[in-house]
Amino acid sequence: MAVPKKRTGARKQATRRSHWKALKPATTKCSHCGATVLAHTVCTECGYYKGKAVSIKSPDYVSEEVKHAKKSTAKKSAKKAETKKAEAPAEETKIEETVSEETKTEEVKAETEAEEKSEE
Repeated sequence: MAVPKKRTGARKQATRRSHWKALKPATTKCSHCGATVLAHTVCTECGYYKGKAVSIKSPDYVSEEVKHAKKSTAKKSAKKAETKKAEAPAEETKIEETVSEETKTEEVKAETEAEEKSEE
């Protein structure tokens, strides 16, 4: 096992440790409430990070489970709307066809009545 031959002097030790410095942490101001916050961390006062509510402390916070549920219901409602849109034109054409047939029969009746009156 290696053992130093002589004790390290205080000056040598101090010069070696001269770069061991405690740095002041970077702080910023919260964009929502203006409190001093460590950089790249959630505000401990209001619970916001980069303008979004990410902590339970914020009154606007919505949990991930609720967000997921909202997304899935939005997708389901979008699918329902698409299917309704796909079905709606088919129904409209059916309605238009029946209306056009009714008007044709009414026109034919009117023509036959006009012919009968002209014959009399």
